[in-house]
This record gives sequence, structure tokens and C-alpha cells, in this order.
Amino acid sequence: MAPMEFTHLDAQGQARMVDVTAKQPTVRSATAVATVRTSPEVVEALRSGTVPKGDVLAVARIAGIAAAKKTPDLLPLAHVIGVHGCVVDLEITDGGVDITATVRTADRTGVEMEALTAVTVASLAVVDMVKGVDRSAEIVSARITAKSGGRSGDWVRP
Repeated sequence: MAPMEFTHLDAQGQARMVDVTAKQPTVRSATAVATVRTSPEVVEALRSGTVPKGDVLAVARIAGIAAAKKTPDLLPLAHVIGVHGCVVDLEITDGGVDITATVRTADRTGVEMEALTAVTVASLAVVDMVKGVDRSAEIVSARITAKSGGRSGDWVRP
């Protein structure tokens, strides 16, 4: 097995932004998921629309979309790219809220970080909206589930 190459390090081991100037723009997509675990009382309040702070899912959806567009402001080595599409879906489950974000672009680099940023910030918005009812609400996972486009092609989490 060949040694792993860290593309964000230069020959001296210093952090650098990868130069993607020579790459041709291609259509790319990435999907990420996250879960916010909450109490049964919060699940009931979410289902009945009685969370005191208002429409949790609407706020979280907008927060996730806005976050995807701000990814390079948060991650110093992320490229500024066009976020040409972002869908954030939230589903109330018996254990809390499942969040899925799919981000699309036609650019020189992928949108995995944008998808992860969308689901994590949407998760934070859910926690913020319900923390007055459930201080134990927690973000229990966030992960990429699929990506397409670019040099490495398509990938789906097994």
C-alpha cells in the first residue's frame, strides 16, 4: 500500500490551500446526514408544533442552507465555490430529528464540506430551538453518505 498523501500540506509539512486552478469545472454533488437526539417530550412538541421558540424545522432548514454557502468562512482551507443547489430535509423520528443535506455545484472541487456544514449547523439550530425544553438534546452523528463527480468519481457509504 502506497503512503497516504496529504494534499493540504506542502513539502515542509505546512498547511496550504490546494491549487485547483488547472482543474476543469464539473458537476459535483455530496449528501450528508446528521441526527439530533431529543427527549420524547420534544418529539411530541415537534410533531404538534408547540415548541415555544417556533417552527424548528423551518429555522433549521434555512440555517443549513445558509451555512453551506458560508463553508469557506468557517474552514480556512476550503475553496470558495458556487453552491448552485442545496436541499436540507428534516424528519422527526421517535428519537429526535434526522437531517439530510445535498449540495450541488459545477465547479473545480467537491462539496462534501458544504454538505457536512449544512447538516451540522442545521443540527445546532435544532438544539438551539429545543434547549429550553430539553437541555439534554444532543447531536449524535454527522457523516457524508454519498458524493458524485470530480476526479475520484462517485462514492456511496456502504
